[in-house]
Amino acid sequence: MITPGGTIGILGGGQLGRMMAMSAAQMGYRCIAFTPDKDHVVGDVCHDVFVNRWDDRQAMAAFAQKCDVVTWEFENVPVEPLGPLESLLAPHPRALETAQDRLNEKRFVEGLGGTPAPYAPIDSRADLVDAMERIGTPGILKTRRDGYDGKGQWRIDVARDAEGIALPDAPCIYEGFVEFDAEFSVILARTAKGDKVVWDSTANVHEGGMLHTSTLPAGAFVEGQVEEARDLAGQVADALNYIGVLTLEFFATARGPVFNEMAPRVHNSGHWTIEGAATSQFENHIRAVCGLPLGDARTVAPGICMTNIVGKDALDATHWLDDPATHLHLYGKAKAREGRKMGHATQLIWE
Repeated sequence: MITPGGTIGILGGGQLGRMMAMSAAQMGYRCIAFTPDKDHVVGDVCHDVFVNRWDDRQAMAAFAQKCDVVTWEFENVPVEPLGPLESLLAPHPRALETAQDRLNEKRFVEGLGGTPAPYAPIDSRADLVDAMERIGTPGILKTRRDGYDGKGQWRIDVARDAEGIALPDAPCIYEGFVEFDAEFSVILARTAKGDKVVWDSTANVHEGGMLHTSTLPAGAFVEGQVEEARDLAGQVADALNYIGVLTLEFFATARGPVFNEMAPRVHNSGHWTIEGAATSQFENHIRAVCGLPLGDARTVAPGICMTNIVGKDALDATHWLDDPATHLHLYGKAKAREGRKMGHATQLIWE
């Protein structure tokens, strides 16, 4: 167990690390971060920030010496340079290895009995043509690694659309389109002993490949599929011997929950838990990686809506506070460019 007063290392410099560090500070921990991004926001709430390349082994070793435990705030941290942190990492880097490759991720979940969208690995244009013939269109071509919030993805409505896509010089995956009524996520926290808590599942609405809103109650259709999805998420966590917060995203379909993606971290669709749950996803992640008991994950308001604040909408975000039941979170990012998550607002609905 890492007792309060200890130091938690955070890999990454974004808003998830920022909110994680804020929860850690509330419990008496110090946080330091490691990120190659000079334009980070985690430093506002950390005691120190190492701004170095991921492959700077000397800097990584110096970072490790200052930490009692190390976690991460996004899943694209490269695994190979993490050697100096091996004994400190929570979760184990096998979770990164699984989630960083979309093909491996889908095969892993299939092996546990989950149902992903129909898919095929793509290494050439001939592979893409074959996949479209077998799986059909519409579909989505994605890079197997990297890419999030709609980046590294190309929608193909009909086969001829593929002719205009310059295939990236990287392995890809083609996914058949899933007809769904809603999207939802299962977010759980797990300790090293295997104890788990799970938050209520929100109905998630995306715009342009980016999460726009997460809402509770999620509706009867989603709620009828949550139990099966939770069972799969628990199996994933146990198979990975996972420590911390884990997120699985699903499509709610006529044939049951279809697995979309896994995020081995705290998640945008769980930001509502800061005000809307007895214990937030950020606090429970810190509790888990420090070896502390998990907090109660129950929802505390009859209705909740979390809305992302993106780009220049952040320049006039204080209007959210006109509603006394709404909580505003701005991440301290200096440049409000298009498509950049600048903050979020969480409305608690009591009527």
